[in-house]
Amino acid sequence: MQKNITLKSAYIHIPFCKKICSYCDFCKNFYNEKIVDDYLDALNNEILNNYKGDVLDTLYIGGGTPSCLSLKQLDKLFNITKRFNLNKIYEYTFECNWDDITEELLIKLRDNKVNRISIGLETFNKRFESFLERKVNEKEMIEKVNLTKKYFNNINVDLMYALYDETLDELKEDLNKIIKLDVNHISTYSLIIEENTKLYINNVKEDDEDLQADMYNLINKVLKENNYIHYEISNYAKKGYESKHNLTYWNNDNYYADRKSVV
Repeated sequence: MQKNITLKSAYIHIPFCKKICSYCDFCKNFYNEKIVDDYLDALNNEILNNYKGDVLDTLYIGGGTPSCLSLKQLDKLFNITKRFNLNKIYEYTFECNWDDITEELLIKLRDNKVNRISIGLETFNKRFESFLERKVNEKEMIEKVNLTKKYFNNINVDLMYALYDETLDELKEDLNKIIKLDVNHISTYSLIIEENTKLYINNVKEDDEDLQADMYNLINKVLKENNYIHYEISNYAKKGYESKHNLTYWNNDNYYADRKSVV
């Protein structure tokens, strides 16, 4: 007879974006108010039918772009996620695109028990704006991170590297700017050309493997020199800020997740 499994984490996928990045192969759709509302209704039913009342250590809302939802839709989302029982010492992460961040949004997240923000920066280098098909504005990006720091202490920022024709000097410049943000967690990802992305369709090739290795080693060196612990292949944290949710995946623990179906 199968033993009951206690699940201590949950992942909620919000598969909607206002703009589709050229490299993204995650499950996503263009934002549509009606479809989002229908999706949230389906999510509610999914939780009602499958959540067994476990006390969760971590809850993670990712995407897609969760921050593209309207404030009214966020209220609906948080009314749904209130069904989860959270541990007294919990980690509750919400992913944001930097250009979605406003004071009103941050207050909404804080007031609904979110205590960790993950911000998609990717790069400060304007040269890659059209290539990635995402907005790059260094001044505004720094302002949005600093605004987030007014409301949250536990913040992750994403850095993408090995972009098309990127140099080691350009990567080092991005790294130095991210370090100056003084956030507690940094996630780094090399560009991978996945099938069914615009980059793949346009026959863009990944950078030379030796260069990618040099970039990875540079990231390790620079971040370790600045007191970030390399606790998982793509993740670095200051002491005590390692993501509990990331470690759920890394340790191959069981967790709740919605079906992440295309709607």
